[in-house]
Amino acid sequence: MTCSKQNSRIVWMDLLKGIAIFMMIAVHCTDNVTPAERSEPWYNLWGSLYGSVMRPAIPLFVMVTGALLLPVRENLRTFYGKRLSRLIVPFLIWSVFYNLFPWFTGLLGLSPEIINDFFVWAVPSQEFQDAWHNILMIPFNFSAFAVQMWYVYLLIGLYLYMPVFSAWIRQSSAKEQQFFLALWFVSLFIPYLRQYLTHDLWGTCSWNEFHMLYYFAGFNGYLLLGHYLTQNPISCKKSTLVFWGACSFVIGFCITFFGFKSVTSIPGQSAEMTELFYTYCSPNVLLMSLPIFLGVQKLEIRSDRMKSTLRSISTSTLGIWMSHYLFLGPCYHLIASWPLHTMVKMLLCSILLLGITWGFVVMVRRSGRMGKWLMG
Repeated sequence: MTCSKQNSRIVWMDLLKGIAIFMMIAVHCTDNVTPAERSEPWYNLWGSLYGSVMRPAIPLFVMVTGALLLPVRENLRTFYGKRLSRLIVPFLIWSVFYNLFPWFTGLLGLSPEIINDFFVWAVPSQEFQDAWHNILMIPFNFSAFAVQMWYVYLLIGLYLYMPVFSAWIRQSSAKEQQFFLALWFVSLFIPYLRQYLTHDLWGTCSWNEFHMLYYFAGFNGYLLLGHYLTQNPISCKKSTLVFWGACSFVIGFCITFFGFKSVTSIPGQSAEMTELFYTYCSPNVLLMSLPIFLGVQKLEIRSDRMKSTLRSISTSTLGIWMSHYLFLGPCYHLIASWPLHTMVKMLLCSILLLGITWGFVVMVRRSGRMGKWLMG
């Protein structure tokens, strides 16, 4: 593997995690707006454009995970003990906190409306029984007060799967991995085939949801792709990589943006239909994610200050993921009233939110062992 390192760190992967966490923050800055603003054509246009550009966030995170952790070399007990404990403890703490947040506002005598300043799409109940119900549901799913935790459930599943997947990866050849990735690529078309061709696809029906390519589908393809591209870096001129990478990104973006706009232009669409062209496991999002990964992989970062900054952001990404909703609403409301272009406001909100949350995470992590458990 050819890459720059600082204290055995892979610097370009720190940069990639930084890009991914900014994209995730940016996506949420477009989400945390009121239904009235969503229906305003001017905002909807620029919000859709901004959100479409940022869709590679989750694929990039998963690809970095595969690049760093595959194949797993520890035994099951060691791997699960190290990875799952670092993930599950802060996940539980923050999930409980977010679900108790509405109840806390009631204890402080605040109006229920303040809840929607932080969680626009949640029902603003200050009743303890509602908070307690959401807490009891944590083993099964996230609530409207902890929406970002959907990814943690996914990540736990990937961690559970990786030691099993690694047994095949260790003994498979590059061509065998290419075969898996080819079938996975075909599976990326499934959301569109089921929507526009036939809902019951490749054996699925009312009594079976596991289609023919089910075992090759999903985020495990991004895991393998990250590992494969790190172990088999593409050799070509930078100009060639930039040209084809730009073409790939633009094609993927156009499908994502115009598809999303065409769907949302029709009133009354279901949530599943609204998200169709934003699906992470889709060919258009892959076309956007792949050139970013390959481009960053080729970068050489020599500045020690930049390396230190990237390392700080990289080690803070889990904490930023967990805690950023504390600051999202206030950041949005601060910038929303500024007399600026919609796109500029969303960009500034993303930068401000990332900066505040990053600083908060660093401060908490420096508080000692408890801070590191809290932020992962």
